[in-house]
Amino acid sequence: MPALATGAGHEPGLYELLAALPSQLQPHVSRPEDNTFLQDMFGERSLHSLVKIHERLQHFEKSKPVPVQDNATTLAHELSEELEGKSANEEIKELLKLLTKLHIESLLKVHDTVALKNYDPELPPLPDDIDDDEDSVKIIRLVKNKEPLGATIMRDDHTGAILVARIMRGGAADRSGLIHVGDELKEVNGIPVEDKKPEEIIRILAQSQGAITFKVVPAVKEEAPTKEPKVFVKALFDYDPKNDNAIPCKEAGLAFKKGTILQIMSQDDATWWQAKFEGDANPRAGLIPSKQFQERRFAMRRPVATLPFQRTSSRRSYDVAVEFAGFRRSFRLSRRDKKKTNKSMYECKKSEIYDTADVPTYEEVTPYSRQSGAKHRLVVLVGPTSVGLNELKRKLLISDPQHFSVTIPHTSRAKRNQESDGVEYHFISKSLFETDIQNNKFIEFGEYKGNYYGTSLDSIRSVLSKNKVCLLDVQPHMIKHLRTAEFKPFVVFVKPPTIEKLRETRKNGRVISSKDDKGSAKPFTEEDFEEMVNTAQSIELQHGHLFEKVIVNDDLSTAFGELRLALKKVEMETHWVPVSWTHS
Repeated sequence: MPALATGAGHEPGLYELLAALPSQLQPHVSRPEDNTFLQDMFGERSLHSLVKIHERLQHFEKSKPVPVQDNATTLAHELSEELEGKSANEEIKELLKLLTKLHIESLLKVHDTVALKNYDPELPPLPDDIDDDEDSVKIIRLVKNKEPLGATIMRDDHTGAILVARIMRGGAADRSGLIHVGDELKEVNGIPVEDKKPEEIIRILAQSQGAITFKVVPAVKEEAPTKEPKVFVKALFDYDPKNDNAIPCKEAGLAFKKGTILQIMSQDDATWWQAKFEGDANPRAGLIPSKQFQERRFAMRRPVATLPFQRTSSRRSYDVAVEFAGFRRSFRLSRRDKKKTNKSMYECKKSEIYDTADVPTYEEVTPYSRQSGAKHRLVVLVGPTSVGLNELKRKLLISDPQHFSVTIPHTSRAKRNQESDGVEYHFISKSLFETDIQNNKFIEFGEYKGNYYGTSLDSIRSVLSKNKVCLLDVQPHMIKHLRTAEFKPFVVFVKPPTIEKLRETRKNGRVISSKDDKGSAKPFTEEDFEEMVNTAQSIELQHGHLFEKVIVNDDLSTAFGELRLALKKVEMETHWVPVSWTHS
């Protein structure tokens, strides 16, 4: 950007430069919203006032003014006493009235303080009752406002002493730099605390107003504060400290919802971390359960249970042979059809049974934005049968076939006359298919009428290598196997509306039946609606922590618009992704 023009022979002040900036920058701003932002920012009255003050201070700094005297307060008192006995002149009365006003007295005190350069605070006097043989103590005075102190206390089980258990990062105690973990608390506002319970001391603090004086014995070792690296995590569960009986201090807890991005301020305590909301201007941290502690609690609280397969009638058992608008449904086996093969899906370690061992607590994340020319993120759609995944994929493909694409599945069945290899399917031999299964080359596969059908990882890579967005819908328990640095999946959960809304919107809808080989369509039943809603609830309960977007398919056009906007943001904006995706 070229230097700003200011006019020949004229050296502008900072205030003048600020006023000229918006018009000077306008030729270099490409977007209207950026221009509006700059206009608003540089036109802010408070900013102009600060700049004026800055210029005035710089002027005085250059001229180095010297105070005429440094005892204006004393002179004002002497003048008041002298005028007190004078005649009742109206001007004298007005002057006396002015000199006794609080703001005038305060102004004169500030004048003297600045003139004397006496900026150090006045410390409270030491108590007279300190024993000579008593441990070295510190007398600390903090001014209390509506903000909590930002420290927790505990009783030492061996000595019975009241100790500072933790200092909340960014809180009043932390900012003061005077109280440290391990300090022994002796008195609060002159009240001895040795025989009191921590709860009683907290009540004393809560009832105290204004300045609070602490008498403490410093910890043996006061470690210098270390600058910890910034750590951000995505919360994978809801938390409310008010409902947590294990937290040391409910008031110090930080409530959050699943999906919240938290900045971890301290992990010194193995059980309770300190965190604050990402981007929050308030520096004060709150207590949250540590990852290890929360995992133990979840493991004790939740029985091991697997997500049941969707209860599907034989008419919707397997839809590999159904073609719809030029692309296929995903490969899915119903509970009944699963009995036809003993090779369905992955081995146990890669099945939904294995997923239950994963306890969702926190995931370390980092900001990520797709660079120009980089491969697109894989778009994974999940949801119960008949919720509308295929319809949404179809609308995306039609809306921009050069940008969106789907995988071409593999099959071991013979190629038909009208089919071409690599168009409808990749046709391979059954032995090669089984070899690829053993080599974990398929993300999903199944067997139907003696033939294998599956979606390979290479078919996903093929779409992404063409600089297209790959649309894929899979069983929910397969999401975790796609969550790699290579694919960086953006997971969208499509859920149904209420049963009442389903009756209204799907009354003329049809569901694919596989009761016969023709794959005929049948009207929805009440049982279908209940199954769809119940399955969606089960999916969200077990896998909801992996979803980055949830769309209720109440109306297909509305749901499509919401999905299209979300995918556009994924490509254009910065998102939080697992750290492992960027460090690989």
